[in-house]
Amino acid sequence: MLMVWGEYAQKIGLVQALQGIDIPQKTYEHTPQTKMIEFLVNTLAGCAHLKDLDEGRPITHDQAVAQAWGVPGWAHYSGVSRTLAACTPETAAEVTRALEQVTQPFLERELTLLRAQQGVLWWDLDLTPRPVSNSSKTYPDATFGWMGGEVGLGYQAAVVSLRSPTYGRFLLSAQRHTGATVSSECLRELVRIAEARTGLRPLRRPDLVQQRIQALQEQLHKEQAEQQACAGRVAQCQAELEQVGQRQAALEQQLHGLTAAPAQRRKMAGPYSRQTKTQHRLEVYQKRQGRRQKELARAQRVLVQQGGKIASLQEVLVQLQAYHDQLVAENQANQVPIRVTLRIDAGFASGDNLTWLIEQGYELYTKSLNDEVTASLRRRVTETMAWQRVGDNAEMIAWSDQMISQCAYPLDVGLERFHTGETVRYSTLLHYGPQPVAADLPQWFHDYNGRQLIEAGNKESKGVWQTRRPKVRSAGGLIIQEQFSLFGANFVRLAAHWIAENSPQASPPFDKPQVSVKQMVQVAANTTAEITRQPGTAAVVVEFAPSSPFRNCRLVLGGLVFQPALPMFNRACPEGQSVFFSPG
Repeated sequence: MLMVWGEYAQKIGLVQALQGIDIPQKTYEHTPQTKMIEFLVNTLAGCAHLKDLDEGRPITHDQAVAQAWGVPGWAHYSGVSRTLAACTPETAAEVTRALEQVTQPFLERELTLLRAQQGVLWWDLDLTPRPVSNSSKTYPDATFGWMGGEVGLGYQAAVVSLRSPTYGRFLLSAQRHTGATVSSECLRELVRIAEARTGLRPLRRPDLVQQRIQALQEQLHKEQAEQQACAGRVAQCQAELEQVGQRQAALEQQLHGLTAAPAQRRKMAGPYSRQTKTQHRLEVYQKRQGRRQKELARAQRVLVQQGGKIASLQEVLVQLQAYHDQLVAENQANQVPIRVTLRIDAGFASGDNLTWLIEQGYELYTKSLNDEVTASLRRRVTETMAWQRVGDNAEMIAWSDQMISQCAYPLDVGLERFHTGETVRYSTLLHYGPQPVAADLPQWFHDYNGRQLIEAGNKESKGVWQTRRPKVRSAGGLIIQEQFSLFGANFVRLAAHWIAENSPQASPPFDKPQVSVKQMVQVAANTTAEITRQPGTAAVVVEFAPSSPFRNCRLVLGGLVFQPALPMFNRACPEGQSVFFSPG
């Protein structure tokens, strides 16, 4: 299959695109572009290590595969490693653009089908770990973070997947982040990338932002009225302090006059004398002055704090107004708006993120990030409320228009209950959009759990494309490995449809457009076959080995059928079928 994929890669312009990449490395025996293609073949073969090119699965000795991929030959794996080490993040970005350009026509076709058939796009977002050894010090930008159930060293890959009517799923992008990255931090970046990749987005909701602006303006008016009251309190405290000061000064002057009397008269001053009473009154006003000073300082602090609140509100209002105007401009520029539904896990569902997504025009399916929300809902359940079964071991109760999770807008809320043996677990589903999900709980449960598409894609990337371990230790090489694994998942599905559509006599498993990527990579791509080329034509016959799982299958590339070199009676299965490929 590596040879078949090579022929297909040349037809769709993949090889030409990779040959045009500028890689900062000199050419000796093999060009750096050839070694980049070799790394892609290493990925498509499901190799766990670069050295598998020469040792585990000696692809470097397979000249037929090299010819199919349009290169004169393969380099030693150490040369591939040096090329990847020479790749900068800029080189990786160029590789990413080349791969996106190759798959863009297929993506456009899927988007056209989705708009015509369903009128809605479904995007799945996820963050999946890429761990490395905790003791390693040679992986650039690797940090400790949550790695699939425990803290470990490594990276995080943020992935966006499109639910595809033809291929099941079509991966749109994969961004590599440090291990300490959490889901909520990269949601907006993923959404922007998906919009740029598809060229489509929903209508924004400036009307909702305007509601927030009006609410903040009302709050601002209240705070400004409170500020005036605070200013009045400061003025009152200042006046009271001034009065106390004046009275204290008068008593001090009066006491001074009394104490300046002749000595004989001072001796006669008793506990009820005028001098003693004046002294007591002066002490009272001195204490009162201290209290008035504290009251004034407190009133001034409150006034300053109130001014800070008003300034903060005014700043937020300016930002919201600019945001509102931006959404209006984006709607005016959006000539082909479309409904888009996002499915995200709880890690993305912070209150700010939910608010932002709703204002961006998305319909949401997610879970609550806050366990207290689930606990609060459980307290609301009464014995008279009926749980509805939505799965084999799952039940739900739902409420509409609930304000939770610091989100600015009401959400549909569904409390889930799972029975696992003697244990009962609870969680909370959240939804925003026009669908009346609370009226059809099984469908709501099914729609959210459709996220298993991207979960299966993550599992596939780790098990089939071997992203569970980095093959290189350079910043650019790590990005390229991530991009090749994403591209490979799409490429194998594209090739399967190309084979099925152009092969009316195809035998299993090539007769079906929906194939097992794991089988294609781990079995078909590593199965021995005999290659026969017809002199003077573009026809190529791939005859799988008699001992292979595909012994009944013969693939004919180039649109021309001819008798293979070996006589048919020497084949293990003389009733084997042919598979025809048109030049297109």
